[in-house]
Amino acid sequence: MTGTGILGGHGVRLNRLLWILAAVVTLLFVLMPNALAQVGLPTLDIKVGSATNPQDVSKGLQILILLTVLTLAPAILVMGTAFTRIVIVLSLVRQAIGTPQLPPSQVIIGLSLILTFFVMSPTFNQINNEAFQPYLKGQMAQEQALTKAMTPLRTFMFKQTASKDLELFMGLAKLKKPKNRGDVPTYVLLPAFSISELKTAFQLGFIIFLPFLIIDMVVSSILVSMGMLFLPPTSISLPFKLVLFVLVDGWHLISQSLVTGFG
Repeated sequence: MTGTGILGGHGVRLNRLLWILAAVVTLLFVLMPNALAQVGLPTLDIKVGSATNPQDVSKGLQILILLTVLTLAPAILVMGTAFTRIVIVLSLVRQAIGTPQLPPSQVIIGLSLILTFFVMSPTFNQINNEAFQPYLKGQMAQEQALTKAMTPLRTFMFKQTASKDLELFMGLAKLKKPKNRGDVPTYVLLPAFSISELKTAFQLGFIIFLPFLIIDMVVSSILVSMGMLFLPPTSISLPFKLVLFVLVDGWHLISQSLVTGFG
């Protein structure tokens, strides 16, 4: 078997696994409000014994795969949604202001998750309406439901992915040039989307850094001209940066830029 054949076989299996991971993460967001609304607690019946038929072995493997998928779900949430860009930009804002401990990391991550849910809500609602609900009603098979669930998520990722990043991973995977988006495997789209989000996040961070950098340079020049060489410029510029950030309503502008950037 040639190297291309081996890569193709592994690629198909990896592509299928990524579909399942994305579908599980999506279903968690969709089912979370409904689960919280339930009053009763479900019963759990676990039996340990020898498998007597192939169906028992199949169910055991399904449970094992499901547990594996649940452990990888946070990674898909981080790298397959808007979370990466948002958390990096908010962290860079904290560094630009000059308060590396404020807001705390828990607040930054919490705000990033809230904004991620807000940005991804149209995509998750579309998955719920077009894939999850028909599957629960028995109107759609499992394979078809997974394909339907991946379509809105892939559409979201394609909008944020640069063409050259997509070409990079298509070349690394030794795949032919796709005729349309449907020919791009999910295991190729996901890393291309991730590095595109990293690039965009650092571009936004650079723009945010500029006004605060100017304040540091002005304060430093004034201190040098006054002969105060041993006075740390950061201790003087910090109040001015905080005042500037509050006057321009910085959190409002940054949140608006982040959300509209995914439009």
